[in-house]
Parts: sequence; structure tokens; C-alpha cells
Amino acid sequence: MLSPRSLALVMSACLMTGCAVGPDYHRPDAPLSEHYMGKQAVEQRTAATPASLAIWWEGFGDPVLSHFVTRALEQNLDLAQALARVTQARAGLGAATAALLPTGNINGQAERAYQSIETPLGQVLNSTPNFDRYGNSYEANLGASWELDVFGGLRRERQAALAEYQASEAGAAATRLAVAAQTADIYITIRGLQARLDIANHQVKTQRGLLEKVQLLHSKGLAAEYQVRQTEGSLAQVQATVPVLQTGLDAAMNALDVMLGTPPGTHRTELAATGAIPKAPQITSAGTPADLLRRRPDLIVAERRLAASNARIGVAIAEYYPKFSLDALLGSATSISSGNLFTSGASQSAVVLGLRWRLFDFGRINAQIDQAKGQEAEALAAYRQSVLRATEDVENAFSALVNRETQATTLTGGEDSLTRARQSSFMAYEKGTASLIDVLHADETLLQDSDARAQAQTESARAAISVFKALGGGWLPPQFESVAVR
Repeated sequence: MLSPRSLALVMSACLMTGCAVGPDYHRPDAPLSEHYMGKQAVEQRTAATPASLAIWWEGFGDPVLSHFVTRALEQNLDLAQALARVTQARAGLGAATAALLPTGNINGQAERAYQSIETPLGQVLNSTPNFDRYGNSYEANLGASWELDVFGGLRRERQAALAEYQASEAGAAATRLAVAAQTADIYITIRGLQARLDIANHQVKTQRGLLEKVQLLHSKGLAAEYQVRQTEGSLAQVQATVPVLQTGLDAAMNALDVMLGTPPGTHRTELAATGAIPKAPQITSAGTPADLLRRRPDLIVAERRLAASNARIGVAIAEYYPKFSLDALLGSATSISSGNLFTSGASQSAVVLGLRWRLFDFGRINAQIDQAKGQEAEALAAYRQSVLRATEDVENAFSALVNRETQATTLTGGEDSLTRARQSSFMAYEKGTASLIDVLHADETLLQDSDARAQAQTESARAAISVFKALGGGWLPPQFESVAVR
């Protein structure tokens, strides 16, 4: 049996050395390859403008795009919610830190009472000479309390709170990255739909001109009735694509307004004029898969939550051991006169060493420890799965960027050839050496190719956004405070 002095020495040693029960955290290994499979193909692309990962949206060379991304980062409500969660986590860290420190309080009271003489005490007092039924009492105390973190449970709780705070900071960065990427993606989608609408409207105008030509020939008896109807049907098919594209454009513009934290329709006039589809910039700082661990904020979130779950195992294990508290009181009390308060005779003091031990509750403690270990195993699997998905995102984005740009280049060359073919078929039709079917087929093929080319250009720009997002660009990784036990 330890004497009070020996127990005090053990407690002091534990507090001085900073020992804490439970496992110390070490960042686990992650399943990563040494390099990206598609990195070489991406770096060999020919693009006019290089882009910085920190402000990658500037690399598209579109001032309107940069303007909208900047405003979204200032006004987006999803980002506002994420920043509010950071504030909450910071408060939780402050509370966990304060739990390690002593607390103090001051209390005082002044009391005036009128004593009953019908009680046993009152009857005794009433029998004394000059008994005054009125009584006064005064008291003022300074108290202090400190839970001695002998076995490190409170320190483990602070580690968990710190890791959660860091996870919330990284979560806000992940939201920031997502907001920037989604805003840019919606903007490029708008420009792509506008380009497709221009192509469709141009084709409508071309088909109307052809219909007028066929109707004129029909009025002169040089074209059959079915040729007029064929041309009308072809015109109707092209016209039918316009409402579908317009619906998509309206939805994209509304989505952009919501991203900016404004009601739908707020920025529509700024986008009324059709703009060119931004071209994907050069990507020169892809790095390696290992760089994702410090660059991708969602991976930092997963890793910090794993650290928090590890610390909570120590919190649970600490319940095995007794908890000690030290309370002290220094004050003054008197029932004679307030003038006697704070005199030597009225002084009072006390020191209390408290003990709390869940001695017969080990079954429940075992269950809590098992639960904490299960949560850590879940967090570990989630972290490793997040790493795998992050590298998958990068590889998929690389592949989409390279292949969509190749597709756009091929379709652009095909569009030039089909434009000349359409002109030749129309001239041949006017000379009577080609049928109207040839002209209509040339129009249909040209429309399909032009529309596919605009889609490929749009998708290649969107793929570039996906690359920057997958690489974790758009924010600066912080240097996290160490969570080692001190």
C-alpha cells in the first residue's frame, strides 16, 4: 500500500515525464505507386499558358472565369459553413486545453436570518440571556480546483481535439478547392453550351436558306414536293436541338448564381455575350503520388481523423486508472459583524485531495476501449481507401485530358473537311450533278461533327479542372502542430 507521500511522488513523476496511457500515433503507410502512369503524356501536351497549382484558374487565360472563381471563394455558402465548422472545432480544442489547467472561483455571501423559537435549537437559544432572534453571517472564499492528469486521459482528449481541429481546417480547404473547381466547371459548361447553341443556330440559318432555295425551285417546277418536305423535316430536326441546349444553358447559369451565393438570374447579363471555350493550360507540377498526402486536403482530413481516433483509445484506456483532483479553499467567514471579515480570527482554509475510480466498472470500460479500437480501424481503412481513390482521380483526369484534346483536334480537322464537302455538294446540287439528299446529308454530318468538336473542347477544359482538383491545387498546405504527447 502506497503512503500518501509515495503516491504524491508517483503522481509528480507521471506529470513531469508526461506519460500517457494508450498507443502513440504514427502516420500509417499508404498504398501508393512511385509515379503516375499518365504523367508523361500530360506533360508532353502543347499548351500556351502554364498554370500554378495555387491559382490554377488563372492559367485558362479567361478574366471572366477568374472573376467568378474569386467571387465564389468570397461568397459561397458551402464554404461559409465549412469555416463555421472550423470555428466550432477551434472552440472544442480550447475547451480540451483548458481542462488541463487549474480552475479558480470566487464566491461570497451575506446572510440575515430570523430564528424560530419553536424548534429545539430555538428553544435552547431563547433560554440564554439577551438572545437576539436576528442573526447575520458573512463569508468570502477563493477556491481552486485541478484534475491531475496523472495517466494522460486529458492529454489524449486534447490530442483528439487538436486532430479534429486540423481536420476541420483541411475540410475547409477541401471545400474551397471544390468550390473553385465547381465554379470553373460550371462556367466552362456555360461557354460550351453557348458554342453549341451558336453552331445549332448557324445550322438553322443554313437550313432555312436551303429551304428557301428548294421552295423557289419547286415554284418553278424544278424540284419535287418531297424535296421541300425533306428540307422542312431536316430544318425541324435542327431547330429541335435548340430548346434542349437552351434548357441546359439556363440550368448552368442558375447553378453558377447559386455557387456565388446569389439568387438565380443575378449574373445572367454578364454571361449574355457568347465567349470562347477556355483552353486548358499546361500542367508542369503534377508531382508524384506521394505528394498527394500533403497536397490533397481530403486526404489530410482522413489522416487527421485517424489520429483523433487513435487518441481516443488512450482516453478510453485512461478510465482503467484512478483520477485524482486537488481542491483548495482560502477565505473568511464571520457571524458577528461584517467588520470582522478578513480578520485573523475569521480566516478559514482547506485542501482536499480527491479520488475517483471506476473500480467495479471494468466491463463497461473494456467495451469502450473495443469501440474506440473499432473506430480507429474504420478510420484507417477509410484513409487508405481515400488514398487509392485520390490516385484514381488523378489517373482518370490525366487520361480524360489527353484523350479529349486528341478528340477535339481530330474533330476540328474533320470539321474543316466537312465544311468544304458541304459547299461542294451544294454547288453540285445547284448545277444538277448532286441530289438534295447529298446536301442534307452533308449538313447533318457537319452539324454532328461541329457539335462533337465543341463538346470535346468543353470536356478537355473540364478535364483540366479535374486534374487540378485531383492534384489538390488551389490552396497552401499548412504545417500542422505536432500531436505527440509532451
